[in-house]
Amino acid sequence: MTFFAPAMIDYDKLSQLCSHQGLRQRLDNATTEEAHSYFMDHYRDMFVHECGDTSVAISAITETSHNEEDGKEKITVSDSDASTRKTIVGEYINHDIRYHMAKLHKERQIADPDVIFNNRIREMKSLIKKMPYERTAEDTKQLFGHLKTFEDLSKQVSSKELRDLCTSVQHDTWRDEGYTVFANTGFHIILRGSVTPVTCPWIKVRGQPLIPAATTTSSLSNVELSVGDCFGTLERVDGPEPNSRILCVQIKSVPCEFLKIHSNDFKRITDRIRENETAEKISLIQSCRAYQLWPRQSLLKLAELVEWTKFPQNTVLVSEGFHCPFIVFIRKGECHVLKEIKVNTTSPGGDKKWKKKQVVVGQMSTSDSFGEVSILKEKPITSSVVTATQVDIGIIARERLQELDETTRVLLLQSNEKYYKTMTEDQIRDEYINQEQKRRWNRYKGDVMVKTMNASGITPGHGRWTSK
Repeated sequence: MTFFAPAMIDYDKLSQLCSHQGLRQRLDNATTEEAHSYFMDHYRDMFVHECGDTSVAISAITETSHNEEDGKEKITVSDSDASTRKTIVGEYINHDIRYHMAKLHKERQIADPDVIFNNRIREMKSLIKKMPYERTAEDTKQLFGHLKTFEDLSKQVSSKELRDLCTSVQHDTWRDEGYTVFANTGFHIILRGSVTPVTCPWIKVRGQPLIPAATTTSSLSNVELSVGDCFGTLERVDGPEPNSRILCVQIKSVPCEFLKIHSNDFKRITDRIRENETAEKISLIQSCRAYQLWPRQSLLKLAELVEWTKFPQNTVLVSEGFHCPFIVFIRKGECHVLKEIKVNTTSPGGDKKWKKKQVVVGQMSTSDSFGEVSILKEKPITSSVVTATQVDIGIIARERLQELDETTRVLLLQSNEKYYKTMTEDQIRDEYINQEQKRRWNRYKGDVMVKTMNASGITPGHGRWTSK
């Protein structure tokens, strides 16, 4: 393998080299042997190197290292008698075809689904062969991306659950043909080999009852599960007796390799996620001033009904005069509270008429809530609420409040009634007048500023008014 330092051409030396007597010219078609030897001995002189004394070919490489960040190679070389060593750093040309073919295959996108699938299975096997405590965050991320493609698994779990499950998946190997695998304690993905199901169904969907089908062993003999197929269950299924044949498969071709998610690990992870979400919901509810003195048992009952959702900016959550569809706890973001008022306006033609205007009478942000009194008293809400930014909120739907006991419902109403206030017509009108005066004053100031700048010949962004 030969490396050359990056070089530029010295055209004066090139011209001098090409004009050497005896080289082939336009009128002389022959090159003498002496001229050829001279050219081969001195042709490197026409290169101008930025790395100093590196104009010769490097033939005795003792150490090489590649820096991924700056794309440079560090090469340590020795001269012919190995008496000196020098280190050269720069972008060197690698003439090894294997190096360039590897880069070509790495950059080329593979479109063949069979090749993609086989690569995925191979990567999954190499990742799960590591012990869970040996896997890095990058390993977990790659495994998460692979497991999302298996619909039998991804449709049963959320992204958060699947990401946590990637830290505890196990590698299971069976080397003897004809053995029975009891899959009622875990979910399996076949990575190598094949199995035949003993009972039907051979996979249980989370949250659905397991109803054995009336099938015989002979009818299942033609069914074969191969690489990429799944069997087993995420939720543990206890059989009527030890060694129950529920969700069993039989090893057909060996060796068989499985990715296994143990049902105990799945239960532990889902319980932990549920506890964290419940704690977060309780913390949000208790941060609202109406719930700060609530007992934990009542907060827990309310938190079980909360569901997370998001709304973009300028979304009307509830309109004035309508029943509120849910109780809202603001987790992140801001909302405007608007009231409707009739005002007497004058058109450009001088006609006067009454129009309805929306007046911003308040603002709500993190740790505020609304909708309790409207739902519990079954009265229309007295204000409109519009999102000022994107908001993350927890909501309790009207229908789910029926799950609360009477004591909690009474406590919910009493806690929020004292903060329930309505504005009189005069207060709303005064607020509208104040906002309208501010708006007109700001518009007047802007008009005066523009006229003054135009009269003075001031053009922002040009001349002396260019911002630096």
